[in-house]
Amino acid sequence: MNKILSGIRVLDFGRYIAGPFCATLLADLGADVIRIEKPSGGEDRYTVPVTSDGEGAYHMQIGRNKQSMTLNPMTEEGQDIVRRLVKTADVVVVNVPPQTLKKMGLDYPSLCAIKPNIILTLNTAFGSSGPYTERGGFDTIAQAMSGSMHLSGTQDHPAKSFAPYCDFGTASLSAFGTLAAIMHRMKTGEGQIVEASLLTTALTFNNAALIEQSILQTNRQGSGTRGQFNAPTDTFKTQDGWLSVQVVGQGLFKRWCNLLQENQWHDDPKYASDQARGDHGQLISQRMQKWCAQHDNTSALAELAKAGIPAGELLSPAQTLKNEHVVASNQFQSVDYPNSPHAAPIVNHPIKYSKTETPQFRRAPTLGEHTDSILNDLGFDQNQIKDLRARGII
Repeated sequence: MNKILSGIRVLDFGRYIAGPFCATLLADLGADVIRIEKPSGGEDRYTVPVTSDGEGAYHMQIGRNKQSMTLNPMTEEGQDIVRRLVKTADVVVVNVPPQTLKKMGLDYPSLCAIKPNIILTLNTAFGSSGPYTERGGFDTIAQAMSGSMHLSGTQDHPAKSFAPYCDFGTASLSAFGTLAAIMHRMKTGEGQIVEASLLTTALTFNNAALIEQSILQTNRQGSGTRGQFNAPTDTFKTQDGWLSVQVVGQGLFKRWCNLLQENQWHDDPKYASDQARGDHGQLISQRMQKWCAQHDNTSALAELAKAGIPAGELLSPAQTLKNEHVVASNQFQSVDYPNSPHAAPIVNHPIKYSKTETPQFRRAPTLGEHTDSILNDLGFDQNQIKDLRARGII
């Protein structure tokens, strides 16, 4: 099987999502990824616990296709192991503040002293410049600071996205950056630092709203699920559930007017553009809600589909797992994990390639599952490994 990143070794010192999922995407493409955790296990291993021994759903997803090694890099012996590992690696993925990075011996000058063409991929909360550089942070903090949380809720109740899009977005962008750095090294022989941050990702995703604010000083307030740049874009209650509908562009709006028999709205200057409709979105949503209240989900979706209007059911997680399209399009791989009562549905690698297959996932490793074999490859014998384990270094 042709694996795009076959022969590339990645050391994953990441924590939680942004760093580790960056390494996961590289592992999906064939990179040899070694996940390095402290001897007691990283906190992210136990987030959203689902197994009898408390291991978590995020680890099942993000730990796939990796080897697991335990190590305390803050000890002298741990630093020696880090140096040996770096000599074998092409990429080091980390998400800690700069000062912690230096204490771990993973700052770029230290890495280059070991391997001059190494690529260092950094994922932090706020980046390496500015007054917040040393601050820690999580996905929700970035959502809050980007203006997105303000616009997602209402004036009295700001709202965040339940799914941590800043984390996964940062991971995806840093994987993209790492691939670019690998291509650069192939052309020039040079390594470099690849840096992504949660805040930059959040600002990128919310940039249009920030541009509008800067130029027009609109001072928008949150409107819940109702969009403000077009309409009807909202979530509507039917007789037996909820639907999400989004109408963008003049052609779709004309179809919507025809469906709801509001043809006069199509020629009304008040609704002449997406933004004009967004400005009157509350009124348009009220009309759409009246229509939805006359239908159940099935009949509403059928009519909307016939009219060519994008719509979808609002599903609970349980309903998502059983949705006919999700099931028929094979979105998940069913992966067993030790001490889990059921196999985990892990979403496939998010990109499809016409010339390259992404292999079936290997399950996420148990804590330190590959420590001995990795150390053997680095030249440690079993007595040395036993001693390192007894002293809490691995």
